[in-house]
Amino acid sequence: MVIIIDMDVVIREMERKDYGPIAAIWRDVLGYLSETEETVAKTCEKMKGDPRYCTFVAAVNDKVVGLVTTVETLAMGQPNGYMKVNGLAVLPEFQHRGIGKMLMERVERLAGEREISLIGLASGFRRTDAHEFYEHLGYQKLSFWFRKTI
Repeated sequence: MVIIIDMDVVIREMERKDYGPIAAIWRDVLGYLSETEETVAKTCEKMKGDPRYCTFVAAVNDKVVGLVTTVETLAMGQPNGYMKVNGLAVLPEFQHRGIGKMLMERVERLAGEREISLIGLASGFRRTDAHEFYEHLGYQKLSFWFRKTI
C-alpha cells in the first residue's frame, strides 16, 4: 500500500514516455486486458495528428497515476460540437485524493477554451463509484449507451 502525505500533482498533456504507464492504467484499472505499450503508442500517434483529440495525464513525482482522454466531435443540436470523455482512470492507490476531479476540471477548461458547452461520457453499469463521482461533479445520468462490434 502506498501512503502519500504530501502530494504534488501535475496535470499535463501526454508525452511519448507515458505510453507504457497509460497502457498499464487501461489494463489494470479499466480492464482492457489487451492494451500494450505498442497498441497505445499506435493509437496515441494517430491521435497526435488530429487536434480534436487530447489526452491529459496526472503525474506525481513524474509517475503517471491517472489519465483522461477526450475527443471533440460535431453533433446536430450542438453548434460548437461537444467534448466526449473516452476514458478517465486513476490508479487505485491514488484514488479519493482529488486527482480524478483535477483531470475533469482540466477537460472542462479545455472545453471552455474551445467554446464547447457540453461534455459527455459513458460509464459501465458496474462502475457505480464512478457514477457517483461524475454526479458529484455535476454530470447528469441521462441515457444508456449502446454499441455493436463489427
